[in-house]
Amino acid sequence: MQLRGRQIGRRPAEDGLTLVELIVTVAILGILAAAAVPVARFQVKREKERELRRDLWEMRDAIDHYKDAADKGAFQTKVDSQNYPPDLETLVNGVDVQGKKVKFLRRIPVDPMTGSTQWGLHSMQDDPTSDSYGGQSVFDVYTKSTGIALDGTKYSDW
Repeated sequence: MQLRGRQIGRRPAEDGLTLVELIVTVAILGILAAAAVPVARFQVKREKERELRRDLWEMRDAIDHYKDAADKGAFQTKVDSQNYPPDLETLVNGVDVQGKKVKFLRRIPVDPMTGSTQWGLHSMQDDPTSDSYGGQSVFDVYTKSTGIALDGTKYSDW
């Protein structure tokens, strides 16, 4: 029997979600969020590694340009420096070449792994396996981070 479009004995359909449907939906969203967190961490680490490689390349390139200019006699260096810069600040502050200031680096980059502008330095006089810096000249730079990269190598070995 019908009464104005309704069937007698039936409740009208209710709009909305049941408690079970809500619990299932929240559980699915939780699983998806838990799966997304490691992927996001991986991406952040990959971007920091990319930035570290770029910063190391930039500083090493500046060191090489400084040495090339010194080897060509553009400016005088200390005898025991083997024409390498005395420190990273010299690359930023520049040197006088025929009355003009020549700069090799705009700024000392912030190490993305340590958050500091303090980089590990190597000079030609240092033992290659040593992590101490003798202070004579800057031959190479490295991060002071003790972390391990995604490829399994130490950041300090880059």
